Amino acid sequence: MTTHAQPRSYSIKEAAALTGLPASTLRYYEQIGVIAPVGRGARSGHRVYDDGDLDQLMWVSCLAATGMSIGDMRLYMANNRIGADAAADQQRLLEEQQARLEAEAAALALRQRYVALKIAYWQAVRADDTDGAERLASQARALADELRRADRA
Repeated sequence: MTTHAQPRSYSIKEAAALTGLPASTLRYYEQIGVIAPVGRGARSGHRVYDDGDLDQLMWVSCLAATGMSIGDMRLYMANNRIGADAAADQQRLLEEQQARLEAEAAALALRQRYVALKIAYWQAVRADDTDGAERLASQARALADELRRADRA
């Protein structure tokens, strides 16, 4: 005997809980075309999500967590519906996002180095190490200039 599982449907509240995205974000992503239109209940007219919709939302949630722009998420999800024919575009989108994340990581590392220098500076001041404090202050000034240049880039 073969049994077929009934497809499951979810309210917007359930979909929000399962994906970790607020209901307002689910509506917004649908409204602007990041996700495909969601089915509606025949009687209520309320959104009814299925497992495919939840899969879409999980992908979008992961993309959003990487800091990907709305426009790029919309394009990625549209390409996803195309499939293999859009593989090159999908790869390009992800490589561009990877480059943005690498730039953010480098900027964060620079800010961390600056804070570490300032901590070392104040440790030298507390230890009455005038030469060390001057050396660290000079290094911090140079790094501050680098931070300002990075912010302008």
